[in-house]
Amino acid sequence: MKFPQDYPYSPPTFKFLTKMWHPNVYENGDVCISILHPPVDDPQSGELPSERWNPTQNVRTILLSVISLLSEPNTFSPANVDASVMYRRWRDSRAKDKEYENIIRMRVLATQADADRDGVKVPTTLAEYCVKPRAPPPRDSTSDLLYDDFCDDLDEEEDDDDNEDGYYDGGDNNDSGNEES
Repeated sequence: MKFPQDYPYSPPTFKFLTKMWHPNVYENGDVCISILHPPVDDPQSGELPSERWNPTQNVRTILLSVISLLSEPNTFSPANVDASVMYRRWRDSRAKDKEYENIIRMRVLATQADADRDGVKVPTTLAEYCVKPRAPPPRDSTSDLLYDDFCDDLDEEEDDDDNEDGYYDGGDNNDSGNEES
């Protein structure tokens, strides 16, 4: 992601560095998604102004939108027409037409080869994706006292800022936005 000087008033750009074969990803890796389009009125685009960028968007909403787009391509406004046609053919044939699937499989294998070459372990199972808690490092008696005092202080602060569900809410117990001034 690259952020412009006037962010959050203008959207960042989002580009995949690895080769992608997807209806909504240009050949150069740029992602074509409504929330990254500037907030201008463009009746020819087929997008509602509410679907375009606004300053309330953030990295989290962008990533969620991209993940959603990757799993559910928008074939009505493709950035890669060939990928869009192949995807629709694959979807409509209920995966009997293998052309799209084969290209994706080749791209995944190439990405795995790149990761292996770079010494990166790519998780391939659900168990590998899950984060396993690490055992705390061993402590001596002096650091135990400091650690316990520090953790007690943190626990007190967390209790003050947690909502009734136990989640941190920034210390403001009323986040409805409907408070009176």
